[in-house]
Amino acid sequence: MPSEHPTITARNLSCGYHRHAILTGVDLEVSTGEVLCLLGPNGVGKTTLFRTLLGHLSPVAGRVEIGGRERSSLSRRQMARYIAYVPQLHEPPFAFTVFDVALTGCVSRLGLLDSPSREDRERTEEVLTRLGIAHLSARPFTELSGGEQQMALIARALVQDGRILVMDEPAAALDLRNQATVLRCVRDLADERHGVLMTSHNPDHAFLVATRAVLVTRNREILSGPVNEVLTEENLQAAYGTRVQVLETTSPDGEAVRTCIPTLELS
Repeated sequence: MPSEHPTITARNLSCGYHRHAILTGVDLEVSTGEVLCLLGPNGVGKTTLFRTLLGHLSPVAGRVEIGGRERSSLSRRQMARYIAYVPQLHEPPFAFTVFDVALTGCVSRLGLLDSPSREDRERTEEVLTRLGIAHLSARPFTELSGGEQQMALIARALVQDGRILVMDEPAAALDLRNQATVLRCVRDLADERHGVLMTSHNPDHAFLVATRAVLVTRNREILSGPVNEVLTEENLQAAYGTRVQVLETTSPDGEAVRTCIPTLELS
């Protein structure tokens, strides 16, 4: 397995398009065993930052390291040993089953003319069982609910076996039950020594599962640190331009949980 360096590290990173920086001065680390949640309003550059970390865009300035090595020095196959991407939306070009979608996670380590091995198929079955979706194995992916599709995409990432899962709004557009299912899975992945970098528009998701947060404000100021220190009423109002209340409640098991409520007043 890769070294014990933080698996994704950005140092004084500026990212954008055509050498024009949208975000500047980004510093972050994502290590195994933690969840880092990236939040901010639409249009401030979260997707651009994601694309830069994943290698789809070159940095305007600064550097990105993967497993302690400069990202640009790694091949796609080497990158796949560290990072598995879970998109928000996925439309397979064919009527793939859930098993087929999950099995494609092994493609990054196959040669051009290679086919998945028996071990790859056994690993896929194991992952589907571990995530509690083995009963969906033969179902067409396109016939699943949003939450079931998201779990299938997480299965694909686990079959790939990257140490960090990069997840683009994994609980977006899901009902409460499916949000809880996906967020519980995120928490369990961190407990199993995976790292997770996820985006969300909902601060409550960060309060529930994240260990640290990065908040990008409307002015593209970047605030990072422990969740409860970053996601304060003052910082959230600066980010989203609306007044909020951050309240603390108690979960059924006695754990203190914070929640964010907008007051419908623009700041």
